[in-house]
Amino acid sequence: LWSGLAYYTRARNLHRCAQAIMERHGGRFPATAGELEQLPGIGRSTAAAIAAFCWGERAAILDGNVKRVLARVLAFDGDLAQAAQERALWQRATDLLPEDAADMPAYTQGLMDLGATVCLARNPSCLLCPLEPVCAARREQAPGRYPVKSRKLRRTAHSIWLLRAQDAGGAVWLEKRPMQGVWAGLYCLPAFDSREALAQVLPGRVPLHDEPAFLHVLTHKDLHLHPVVATVRRDQVGREQGGWFEADRWAALGLPAPVRKLLAV
Repeated sequence: LWSGLAYYTRARNLHRCAQAIMERHGGRFPATAGELEQLPGIGRSTAAAIAAFCWGERAAILDGNVKRVLARVLAFDGDLAQAAQERALWQRATDLLPEDAADMPAYTQGLMDLGATVCLARNPSCLLCPLEPVCAARREQAPGRYPVKSRKLRRTAHSIWLLRAQDAGGAVWLEKRPMQGVWAGLYCLPAFDSREALAQVLPGRVPLHDEPAFLHVLTHKDLHLHPVVATVRRDQVGREQGGWFEADRWAALGLPAPVRKLLAV
């Protein structure tokens, strides 16, 4: 059901989290940020957000948008690529929490909304910001200077050749991907780093048809996908991990979105 939505680790963590709540907490959702942070898939900031919204706990959040808001308001120039500097900003965020727990939901939501809609990474709307009178970065006329983070995540690109091996009846060979890496745990056409590697898994006399390559964009990676079609007898696919699937069977599997699109053609 989740296939095509990406962020597959989140789906697995939702399941693991539900299991942990049943096993460790008797089915009752934990009510403190400290307990929440121990659950699968819930980090410090998310735990604080849940606790603040649901129970008014005085716990600071520090997602990417909030880091930007606080760094600008405070002119915090520590390099957030360094753990010590991020801890320092966590402490500043905690010091700024409202005293009245009843204010926590609105305060937390306000910080998140400012970062998402007003205090943007590029072209922030400073004149519309309610924090403009107290914002140090605004006084410096340099909001783009904050936050400081020297180590940035770089986009990468990867080329993948996908083998659509099909028999005379239209069934296709699919394999389950490893639990680490791209499309973890999903069913997929056999994937190779080169066309040569793809061709080696089939007898030399099997004709290969190259379909147009296309780009599939992930959060931090560009995948250049090269589909290759081969009509084969079932005994000509010398792969161990996988199986043959007719259309009514693969349609119900968890498939990467581009693979589902290829199979539907």
